[in-house]
Amino acid sequence: MTPYEEIRVPVTGGELTALRWPARDPGAPVVVALHGITANALSWGAVAGVLAGRATLVAPDLRGRGASAELPGPYGIAAHADDAAALAGALGPGRVVLAGHSMGAFVAALAAVRHPGRFGPLVLVDGGFGFPAPTHLSADELLTAVIGPAMDRLSMTFTDRAAYRAFWQAHPAFQGDAWSPEVDAYIQRDLTGEEPALRSGCRLEAVRTDGMGLFEDEVLSAVGKLQEPATLLWAERGLMNEEQGLYDATRLAAAGLSGTGVRAVRIDGVNHYTVLTGEPGATRIVESLLAASVPDGQGTSGG
Repeated sequence: MTPYEEIRVPVTGGELTALRWPARDPGAPVVVALHGITANALSWGAVAGVLAGRATLVAPDLRGRGASAELPGPYGIAAHADDAAALAGALGPGRVVLAGHSMGAFVAALAAVRHPGRFGPLVLVDGGFGFPAPTHLSADELLTAVIGPAMDRLSMTFTDRAAYRAFWQAHPAFQGDAWSPEVDAYIQRDLTGEEPALRSGCRLEAVRTDGMGLFEDEVLSAVGKLQEPATLLWAERGLMNEEQGLYDATRLAAAGLSGTGVRAVRIDGVNHYTVLTGEPGATRIVESLLAASVPDGQGTSGG
């Protein structure tokens, strides 16, 4: 595991906890990286390892997760976007490169629209483009369709950390060589409580609110309003390692890709999780982050 430090930043209602992997050079670019709906900051551990100090990487535990679990509501994509802006502001006066995975990509796009002075180029990882909610589904049915397995995990208990590890190792997305020390550290950060009743530290209210928020007009339209360059790296395979990923050319066309300035790139051989947590996907993400960090005369942040 690449060493990191924990920092805390004042936000509405308290302090947001973030992990900071410092760059070797104090003048190197800064990247703020946002995790998915039931994830935590250590989901970016593999990216930090591949980055190897070429930029400072700062990944928060979003409100209601990890070490930020006690931050109160209101939750929602806009609340996370404002927290991301507060974090970026605390890191220095310049703009930072902004990255997000899954729900974090939607947060990133909205943050860039709401706080354009804080952020430079964006790297969206298997998220950011969405679709209006089907009108025939109730709120609970909609959440089940979107994040059903993840929601189920939040109500489960585990006798010890080995049992939680075994649960995740059985997940189709993490079969074969997809497991790593970085993945293990990421999933273990999620646990709270005491044996034999360990559970996920994600607050169910936050996950429910954020899941519904992905269908709000302000969130869906954000990617089309970006004023900075953006790259979408989308995984070939899906959340359960199925052949159909969240995106393909047809789905991206339906989501309005052509009406944006976003460059879309398919990452082969990875699924929704391993596009972030595996070395091949992390390598492509780092390439995009470093390309986005090249000075363009407008000054992305250093420090």
